[in-house]
Amino acid sequence: MMCCAACGIAGVDDIKLRKCSACHSVRYCSVKCQRTHRPQHKRACKKRAAELRDEILFKQPESTHLGDCPICFLPLPIDNDKSTLWSCCCKKICNGCNYANQRREWKESLEKKCPFCRHPLPKSKEEIRKNYMKRIEVNDPVAIRHMGGKRYREGDYKGAVDYFKKAVKLGDAEANFQLSILYKDGEGGVEKDEKKEVYHLEEAAIGGDPDARHNLGVTESDNGRYDRAVKHWIIAANLGHEDSMHNVKEAYRDGLVSKEDFAAALRGHQAAIDAMKSPQREVAERFLREEAARGDG
Repeated sequence: MMCCAACGIAGVDDIKLRKCSACHSVRYCSVKCQRTHRPQHKRACKKRAAELRDEILFKQPESTHLGDCPICFLPLPIDNDKSTLWSCCCKKICNGCNYANQRREWKESLEKKCPFCRHPLPKSKEEIRKNYMKRIEVNDPVAIRHMGGKRYREGDYKGAVDYFKKAVKLGDAEANFQLSILYKDGEGGVEKDEKKEVYHLEEAAIGGDPDARHNLGVTESDNGRYDRAVKHWIIAANLGHEDSMHNVKEAYRDGLVSKEDFAAALRGHQAAIDAMKSPQREVAERFLREEAARGDG
């Protein structure tokens, strides 16, 4: 039978015990008992809360925060140049599906439309802006985060923070990453705050953002916590992150990673890269390279 950690009273039908919200390891019958027991419990609570946080933080995500292309259902590439965000539905479509759609429209002389929602292609920047605003009105976190990025580029840092915070509340991992950058740099009146920077990096990493995960590894390495840094880089490498895989290789050369863990990271990284490939994406990439070469010429 569970008892109050402060007064020892047992939890029965008419006495409800509530868990400590931080460590979940002890229970109290009242707020008064919790406050009374706080000095005695504080150290153990902090230690257990940190352990619980690490269990969440160092769990390998099944995929990146980008998820899959909603058309071909293959993982979206980490490289933003290999996909397009459409303003009409705020879906990211891989270049392979975009190119296939463009070829079909060209061959059949069709009106140009979004390959996912079939909305006609916007004809002006103003129309693109209106599309995003429509998505913001229905609380689309991607559209909200996109507007935060636009405000940031325009120098409206307060507006950027407001949009990013709203996107974070709606579960957007990349918005957490963007907030971490603002708190790190302390730009435009946004107060520099290392604790908030790390918190938002961690939230982004938990959400599957490999860039945030990589940066966490760098932060831990700078602070001399190499075991934690390597854990972050291995997780990011398993998501296909190139810079993190490079850092794992360097850590292996320095004796910070075991042979078994290094081999597993190599396999995980290659598997993630292979999962992002398809014949359709390779055709699109070849076409884009040829277009770029013709432009340079």
